Amino acid sequence: MADYTPKSYFEEKIAQKLKDKPETSKAVNAVYEFNITGDNGGVWTVDLTREPGTVTAGSTGTAKCTVTASSADFMNIVSGKMNPQMAFMSGKLKIKGDMGLAMKLQKVIG
Repeated sequence: MADYTPKSYFEEKIAQKLKDKPETSKAVNAVYEFNITGDNGGVWTVDLTREPGTVTAGSTGTAKCTVTASSADFMNIVSGKMNPQMAFMSGKLKIKGDMGLAMKLQKVIG
């Protein structure tokens, strides 16, 4: 996990997970945008409205839920070092849009 950057995490790990578990897309059925700030940051769109889901670099403008976090905090969350709820409560993880979708985030990035 330590060797992942946000880019490789989205474009390799999450993309592979969506291929391996297409039911994830069916369960969530929404578009997320991830805005990762700082070193190795960037914007990725995870589209779970069709099977299997897709991960693309950049914004599509169609996200129902936008997640913002620093690169370091994001990697700590996905590696299990930081609890997502605690990150959200302490302002390290910001979520805009549909809070119901925010609750399903773990299925997507976990």
